[in-house]
Amino acid sequence: MKLAGSLFFAAMVLTAVAALRGPEYDEAYSIFLTAGDARPAWPAGVFEPRQVRSCYFGVSGFGTIARDLRADDVHPPLYFWLLELWRRAVGPSWFAARLLSVLCSVAALALLAWLAAMARVPAVPAVLLALFFYGFAYTGIVARGFALAQLLNICGVGLVFAAGRGAEASGDKKSWMRAFAGMTIAGLALGAAGFTNYLAVFVGVAALGWLAARRRWAASPAVLGFALFLPADTWFYIAQRQSRIGQFVRFSWRHSAALLVKDGGAALFGGLPIYAGSFGPLVAGGLLALAALCAGCVIRRWRREWLLFALTAGATPIGLLALGVLFNNTPIEIRYLAFGLPPLALLLAAALPRWLLALMLAVEICAVIGLAVAPATMQPQGRAAQAAAAAATPDTLVLVPFGNDGVGIPGPFVAVAPDDLNIELLRGGSPDLGGFDRVILVTVTGDDQSRRQIARAAAAFPAACWRQSGNRMIRIITAICPQG
Repeated sequence: MKLAGSLFFAAMVLTAVAALRGPEYDEAYSIFLTAGDARPAWPAGVFEPRQVRSCYFGVSGFGTIARDLRADDVHPPLYFWLLELWRRAVGPSWFAARLLSVLCSVAALALLAWLAAMARVPAVPAVLLALFFYGFAYTGIVARGFALAQLLNICGVGLVFAAGRGAEASGDKKSWMRAFAGMTIAGLALGAAGFTNYLAVFVGVAALGWLAARRRWAASPAVLGFALFLPADTWFYIAQRQSRIGQFVRFSWRHSAALLVKDGGAALFGGLPIYAGSFGPLVAGGLLALAALCAGCVIRRWRREWLLFALTAGATPIGLLALGVLFNNTPIEIRYLAFGLPPLALLLAAALPRWLLALMLAVEICAVIGLAVAPATMQPQGRAAQAAAAAATPDTLVLVPFGNDGVGIPGPFVAVAPDDLNIELLRGGSPDLGGFDRVILVTVTGDDQSRRQIARAAAAFPAACWRQSGNRMIRIITAICPQG
């Protein structure tokens, strides 16, 4: 009963965060891709959001999604196929898309509780620790494939753990067939996680390596199931390998180590040092001490049966470093490091004394409250749209940067903007004001192109004829000279 209540509580928490948090850059790719128009053909001049709502609410198909992903993206298709079916069944809204991730996250927590019970780890503390890890809660509500990949990885690791702790296959044909089927399913689940997000594969590799060392007979069908996805992964990756070149900075050991500490800490505790303002360094030091204390408890109370959890928790950061060395880039981010958080929750639930467990949960809860409501850790597109709408009049033109793809910045902005807002997307050169003498320049950036577009637009409003005011998200520009 306590476990059921914990899972219901998790569903409520994640749903609330999904409803409160503003729309994000990458989510727009998911929405447009599954709506059948991966790169919307925005109007060239002034338009109102009501004219382009169909870009968000259309339908696609598996073939179209696969084609668009191979042409201009860096992700495999499994999540997007599922999201397309989900949006047809549940509805096309942005919030409805997030609810698929919430459902996957709650199912993942249920499987984590099952794994905890097999490992004789307290299930409810493990579920709550995982839920309130900032990285798990964040990736568990956004309309991207992380939550589905988590679900599949936990399923595969659970089946691997069950096989690794069991007896050798007996000569009984039915028992052997059941074991073979279970391990094939484990491999398929881990392979499907990689077909959802390429960087989820490190957890599967670590789990299968652990199994091979313990039960070689069981590893063979699991590896076979895992390998069944490799041709499809390769087919997509080869087509995508030139997409988004320059997405990550060049690799260096010093920078990568610093990012692992910074983003690893953020995956655990979110933006707590940022929220603390001038006390940020002090809070960061306290969080570092808390993390060291927790690690010390795990080391002091170490049990051999926790090795699988340690390997799968550490596999992603190690794998990201290996990718950095191999491809000379630094793909280290909170959302990728989140793949190692569920097994870390098992380790902490098993090792922490009650008082430290309570302290850890209290700190995590503060971080997730920040995730839901703190502007400092939210992307600004949606808030910029609200601010522009509040400041606009019927005769105001709102200039929004197109960015490098016309998706990540205008997508969330237009989704939040009221139907009758006058919008023009900045693609290059000076904006066409069309007789408007009051302009709102949105200064939200996401790439070099958007920064250049904003700079060009700003240059079109000389101080002699335009008065400017505003904040970091919008600049209100009013004519003081006759126009035209």
